[in-house]
Amino acid sequence: MLGIITFMMLTEALANANTGNCKDMLQGYLTGQLSSALGAYQVEALRREFKSFTDVIEKSMKLFEDKINADMKAVKDAGHSSVVYTRWGKKTCPSNAELVYSAVDPLCLPRDPEWGIYKDGVESYSNIVYGAEYETGAVSGYMSKLHDHDVPCAVCLVREKSIVKMFPARKTCFKGWKVEYQGYLMAGHITHVAGTQYTCVDSHPDTLHGGRSDKNGYLFYPVEGRCGSLKCPPYVEGRELTCVVCSKE
Repeated sequence: MLGIITFMMLTEALANANTGNCKDMLQGYLTGQLSSALGAYQVEALRREFKSFTDVIEKSMKLFEDKINADMKAVKDAGHSSVVYTRWGKKTCPSNAELVYSAVDPLCLPRDPEWGIYKDGVESYSNIVYGAEYETGAVSGYMSKLHDHDVPCAVCLVREKSIVKMFPARKTCFKGWKVEYQGYLMAGHITHVAGTQYTCVDSHPDTLHGGRSDKNGYLFYPVEGRCGSLKCPPYVEGRELTCVVCSKE
């Protein structure tokens, strides 16, 4: 009988409680309503039972709330991914990206390498990694001052993006894409010992302190158009090509 009375009074109190602490309101309600009908011992016993009951409810609600928050976070994270790209010619990343590490060489190797099995000394049948240098002496303007300087690079992490791509011969991104950085297309020279690869070097490139010496290696030459298979117009014979690195959600 006491359990039925408790349940009925609990239901009524919950229905009427719009603000404040529901637990405190119900305890006060029960104490006020029952103190005149029950003895002090019975009221205290009921209060302990009620506290135990509400503690279980609060614990269950907390677990439920934590699960809902975790599920919502998982759904949100699933809808947003991250991409990584290399910003050539700079030691830092744009303000919207997180620097993973900064380096200098054609692979953008980190400055703190870790070694496995190795044998020191030059081997006859090993491949080679070279450092990179600007070869811009023939270019007019500020780019000519970069000649023979070492080329830095930065590996950048962009959150809430799904793809990143370099577009040659563009200074701006296509509709729906966001600019990460803009620059000039460069590549190694076909007659040099290092291989060649088209790379987008930042339009305002950095250099490394003390890195100006003509050691060659992997050389970054500006890339210019040659008419023929490359249609002119829209391209122009001998004109250096721009590039832009863009990201998309």
